[in-house]
Amino acid sequence: MQKSLPRPVAAVLATVLAGSLAACSFEPPLRMPRAPSDKAPYTAGAQVKRTVTPGGPAGHAQEMAYGKELHEEWWKLFHAKALDTLIAIGLKNSPTIAQAQAQLREAQAAARVDSSIFYPQVTGNLQANRSKASAAAFGRSGGFRYSLITGSVGVSYYPDIFGVNRLVYRHGEALVKYQQWELEAARLTLTGNIVTTAISEAAAEGQIRATRAIVAQEKKLLELTENQYRAGAIDYVSVVNQRSQLATEMATLPPLEQQLAVYRHALAILVGTFPANARRQPFTLATLQLPKRLPVSLPSQLLKQRPDIRAARAQMQAANAAIGEARAQFYPTVQLSAAFGATATHPGLFFSPVSSIWSLVGALSQPIFEGGKLEAQKSEAHAAYDAVYAAYRSTVLNAFDQVANALRAVEHDAQTLAAQREALRAAARALQLAQASYRAGASDYLTLLTSEVQYDHARIAEIKAESQRYQDTAALLVALGGGWWNKTAPRTPTASAPQNSRSGVDPLPAKQVNP
Repeated sequence: MQKSLPRPVAAVLATVLAGSLAACSFEPPLRMPRAPSDKAPYTAGAQVKRTVTPGGPAGHAQEMAYGKELHEEWWKLFHAKALDTLIAIGLKNSPTIAQAQAQLREAQAAARVDSSIFYPQVTGNLQANRSKASAAAFGRSGGFRYSLITGSVGVSYYPDIFGVNRLVYRHGEALVKYQQWELEAARLTLTGNIVTTAISEAAAEGQIRATRAIVAQEKKLLELTENQYRAGAIDYVSVVNQRSQLATEMATLPPLEQQLAVYRHALAILVGTFPANARRQPFTLATLQLPKRLPVSLPSQLLKQRPDIRAARAQMQAANAAIGEARAQFYPTVQLSAAFGATATHPGLFFSPVSSIWSLVGALSQPIFEGGKLEAQKSEAHAAYDAVYAAYRSTVLNAFDQVANALRAVEHDAQTLAAQREALRAAARALQLAQASYRAGASDYLTLLTSEVQYDHARIAEIKAESQRYQDTAALLVALGGGWWNKTAPRTPTASAPQNSRSGVDPLPAKQVNP
């Protein structure tokens, strides 16, 4: 027949169990802003069309695949092996990534420190003492010497009756998740900066190449103008004007070359290399391919895909646990401790039963009056939560602003590029006609100069429009979160938690169809 527990023991166990079950009540439910509807578009006004077409040979159409997934290595949509290699080096060598990884390890270690409170703390102590005592208390002169050897093992334990320990751990666990998302955000920021800087380098290189071609053409026109002046066909003013035009075009080269140097230096720094040690092939627009299909997540999914949004949510969960901690401080704290050992005046008597010592201590501490400190701490925790709640809303709004701007930019870039290409074709045809007419003597030099300037501007503008389309496409892919949720395996370890703990943060998914 099974024996029942003594009533006092049963009462204590019932109290501990009831208190443990009620511990989670100190932490309020997580208050989240209302999620946007998937039926609403990102942009003001009508939603961006599914197919964005430049309307000319400037580039192919881009399809907006709403609700589709984005690959983790989103930069591979540009099909540039040199870009893939550079990003792989950057993810490996970047100091910003190393810093974020170290901060994650620090948070994980702090969480393990917090979890140690769930287990009994065992301490061993050994002490040897040699002393001389006075005999005056016994009415005798002199004194006596003695040795004392004491050894003990002590155990202390804080039963989490009111859940303070668990709330402290949940706070640290949320901070681990925050650092995980910060690391993911650092990776996304780094890859986005590498892609956009590489596109900027390619654009600057294209503008330099176009400007040098224009300068070469201007030199030929100057030679033609000088020959016509010598033949008496034109006046010297036309020669001076052409020299001025040539000098003006040549003056645009140094600023472009400076921009190119800045972009190349920036790429070296992004991948963790000194600018002087960078050894790679320069990027050109010809080495990049514009992605034909752009996966665009639904608004509700963006909240789960953006690392900065997930990091802001983890901060909210940490602040929510801190509210529970502040509430739990109003309730008693219980400490149980025990010690067992021996003390003897001679090593031979140390293990004798008569030398054994032991103690059992139970302590309960209840705040009674602390001058309003606990109420102030609770108000502080609530105010801190309101601050991170507002920061979360701001992060979400900024994310939707970036996506909306990028969507409109992709749409308008196609229109701009089509118009610029049409303007370039018209300017090239007008320049050809003006040159032929000028050589035949049918038109004056001013007409040729005007056509020349229009063509120069149209050619540079076309290169800028083309590179801007690449830039805004990359900005859209970054604004959507970069596709980290499609990773095949976790890249960073997570902090281990006690098996009986309930995590306050959603786990980092290995792969999700709808993250």
